[in-house]
Amino acid sequence: MDISIYFEVVSEEFVTENEEASRLRMSDICDIYSKENNFPDLENAKLAIFGVNEERGALNNTGCANAPNEVRKYFYPLFAHWNSVSIADLGNIKNGHTVDDTYFAIREVVSELIRNNIIPIIIGGSQDLTYANYLAYENIGRVINIASVDPVFDLGHDEHELNSNSWLSRIILHQPNFLFNFTNIAYQTYFVDQDSLVLMKNLYFDVNRLGNVRADMEETEPMIRNADIVSIDMSAIRASDAPGGKNAGPNGLAGEEACRICRYAGMSDKLSSIGFYELNPLYDIEGRSAHLLAQMMWYFIDGYVNRKGDHPDSDSENYVKFNVKIEDSDENLVFLKSKLSERWWMDVSAYSTLDKKYIKHQFVPCSYADYEMALKNEIPDRWWKVQQKLM
Repeated sequence: MDISIYFEVVSEEFVTENEEASRLRMSDICDIYSKENNFPDLENAKLAIFGVNEERGALNNTGCANAPNEVRKYFYPLFAHWNSVSIADLGNIKNGHTVDDTYFAIREVVSELIRNNIIPIIIGGSQDLTYANYLAYENIGRVINIASVDPVFDLGHDEHELNSNSWLSRIILHQPNFLFNFTNIAYQTYFVDQDSLVLMKNLYFDVNRLGNVRADMEETEPMIRNADIVSIDMSAIRASDAPGGKNAGPNGLAGEEACRICRYAGMSDKLSSIGFYELNPLYDIEGRSAHLLAQMMWYFIDGYVNRKGDHPDSDSENYVKFNVKIEDSDENLVFLKSKLSERWWMDVSAYSTLDKKYIKHQFVPCSYADYEMALKNEIPDRWWKVQQKLM
């Protein structure tokens, strides 16, 4: 499939010329679609950056469509500390006649990239584009998990209207359904109504308050490691660090915490697409937010380069297996610890006959804290929620 028909070139003004050939920058290791350079050859590409100048689904954030090129201005001068990864910049997707046409283009592009084992890095645009990203997995018939870094749940109020505040509702209601689990990271309670929290609980989704996330950032790693898609709303970052998140408030993640989450995402062998949304250059101050997003992308790539390739399989010898019997119950929890990275997983297949489409969800990322909980005869929430979905 020729996906180049969906793209327009990156303007030369947004790609910094490297005048120090001995010092490797991002512009040196990326194959960039421009007037001077043909559409990238994707045969050996591992990561593919593309922008989406689409904001017709944005609520209270007109101007976010201009973010992709602003981010490039800060991304390409960054130093590259690796030359072992092939990165393509495909340019910006051409806006469709309607927003649905743009969704279709994203769906086709992302599904084609994933089929070829290329990870899309999407720069929005408004966060409703996550829905189009999700539809790409319907194209390839894969049941997935989504993690969203967001101060709210984006459930909206009108189930028939798709916008940046309701994209999650559209995904939940979409038929056929290809969503296995949803994880929110860093929601702010005063922005979330009680009914939404109840709904998340009833669906056995994972939601994590900002305060809990910041208190123990290491616990976000297994949350991210469980995701196929990561969607990041820049308004999850506090306004002092990212003033270009028009809907950002005084509280939120710090810039370095957002970068840490992105590195976790890059290191996850399971993750196959990531998107950054809602950055609005009209409200940015001295390019601070665009610069931060560029660094977040840098950390994602750094994580990708440092992948361990240690996602479990049933016959692997690269793991230490721990069986924990829960007293006064029939449960025997199986934990796996990687010898390569010392990361932990739970094998949830022991008490469930897994449908073929759920096989890839057999191993659930967890932390050492979950193992310690099991040793105290307490069943970890992660294990229990997955079992409820498999019943």
